[in-house]
Amino acid sequence: MAKRPCKSLFEDRTFDSVQEALAYDETTHGFSLKDVTARLALDPYQRIRLINWIRTEHPAPSEAVALTGSEAFFGSDEYLKPALEDDPLLQIVPDDSSDSEDEEELEKADPPKDLATATRRITALQRKLQQAKQDLLYYRGFVSERLNLAGLADELKNTSVSTTTHAAVPLRDDDSHYFQSYAENDIHSVMIQDKVRTATYAKYILSNPEVFRDAVVMDVGCGTGILSLFAAKAGAKRVFAIDASDIAEKAAQIVKDNELDNIITVIRGKVEDIKLPDGYDHVDIIVSEWMGYALLYESMLDSVLNARDRFLRPEGVMAPSQCKMMFALCEAGELFKERIGFWSDIYGFDLSAMAKGVYDEAVVDVVGPETVLSQPVVVKDLFLGNITQKQLDFSSPFTVISTAERRTKVHAFVLYFDTFFTNTGEPVPEDTDVYIVRDGDPVLAEVWPVGGRPHQPRRMSTGEQLKGKGRPKVTSFSTGPASVPTHWKQTVFFLRDPITAGEGTVVEGTFKCRKSEDNSRELDVEIHYRVKDPEEPNAPSEAIVQLYKVR
Repeated sequence: MAKRPCKSLFEDRTFDSVQEALAYDETTHGFSLKDVTARLALDPYQRIRLINWIRTEHPAPSEAVALTGSEAFFGSDEYLKPALEDDPLLQIVPDDSSDSEDEEELEKADPPKDLATATRRITALQRKLQQAKQDLLYYRGFVSERLNLAGLADELKNTSVSTTTHAAVPLRDDDSHYFQSYAENDIHSVMIQDKVRTATYAKYILSNPEVFRDAVVMDVGCGTGILSLFAAKAGAKRVFAIDASDIAEKAAQIVKDNELDNIITVIRGKVEDIKLPDGYDHVDIIVSEWMGYALLYESMLDSVLNARDRFLRPEGVMAPSQCKMMFALCEAGELFKERIGFWSDIYGFDLSAMAKGVYDEAVVDVVGPETVLSQPVVVKDLFLGNITQKQLDFSSPFTVISTAERRTKVHAFVLYFDTFFTNTGEPVPEDTDVYIVRDGDPVLAEVWPVGGRPHQPRRMSTGEQLKGKGRPKVTSFSTGPASVPTHWKQTVFFLRDPITAGEGTVVEGTFKCRKSEDNSRELDVEIHYRVKDPEEPNAPSEAIVQLYKVR
């Protein structure tokens, strides 16, 4: 390595070796790469950034010598990209500059003539082997941590999509598996066949032609493009369908197959990074099905809010406009037996150790309406018109009161969410009840055109459409136990110590939710609570805390 040509860090001058280039920079410019690396205690990544920063930004030698290690570029991945192709300075160890003496020894062609010479060459080879092993470990770490092989593979495909604008996007580690999972057919099949979900979106879009007619619409996380198709059919002038996964290719084909490619443009990329086609800076409506388990799992809402801040015009409409996280007591006896209780007796053996981890993980499953033993309370009300990403990590007090008619073991808390759409994008009035879809409900079938005829929405009853002066027109659905089950199901938090509750038993506490530090698309939940007997409301009670992962 020391014999390879190497360019000075501060001049357009090339030397025969790394040693000569570094020595020149030190004697001529007063800059010692070795000394600065040692003084600032730079790790290999920071040292690479330093070299590329000098070669890119061309600072004065005195400025490079005066660095403190706190400069922003030491943490910027921008400077991990080589500024000089095949730069030998990026491939040497700062402590020994490739051991020039070893290099000279190994370059000798003659076989050793004595034991001392042979020993020197063996020592040089051992050092070289050890350095090669260190380099291998280093570059493996570099690739896995910084280049993200999964994201790199996606980019190398570089597939052009019909009627699309492609944005080359480096994926975060948290993103790669997430976007890959949405490239598969199965997940889209499940979502499309969730009739509560799909029919409600269709009902909102197709029954509000005054909102969508001649509008410019953005569909964030478009998947198959079904919401974009609805928007086009409702009269939208242009629709930009955004998705960062491979499903964008199929979405573009679907758009073409349905002869809507003159209206819908599929854009492959993360919404944080894409640009709209020329002539479009803003959109009138953002529609997205961003909700995850426990509403916030997968953190897709962050991307939707980014799109809102970048692209939605003032007074534009977010669809949905509002979501409420609902929280209640849940008997969950059958689910407890399925997930935990049965382990205690397996062919006469106690395998209950297998159930211990269940208390640390939220369980996503369907619970019946009869298992809910309190009126639900709102632990988070998200109005998409103004909520910020920072507010998605939250702590909320709650008080739930048992409705159990007799003393009952409460094995869990249950969390679900209600979703609201308004034709104006404004918040729903406080007295708005969510629409509960039940088996046989016409909403599950009414939006599908028959024989190519346009959709004719049925006449709604007074309770379904809010017609009061100044009140928005509301469309809604619930993922709670009272509704036809959705693919979101409910999120169940099992209690290590079940609550024995009778009518009027009060459970009060705090629900805390935040993005996981390990993976920003997962959630960390803390539930702090106390149980109060209604007959002795002032009696002291134990404070209990349980921690959960939603993943």
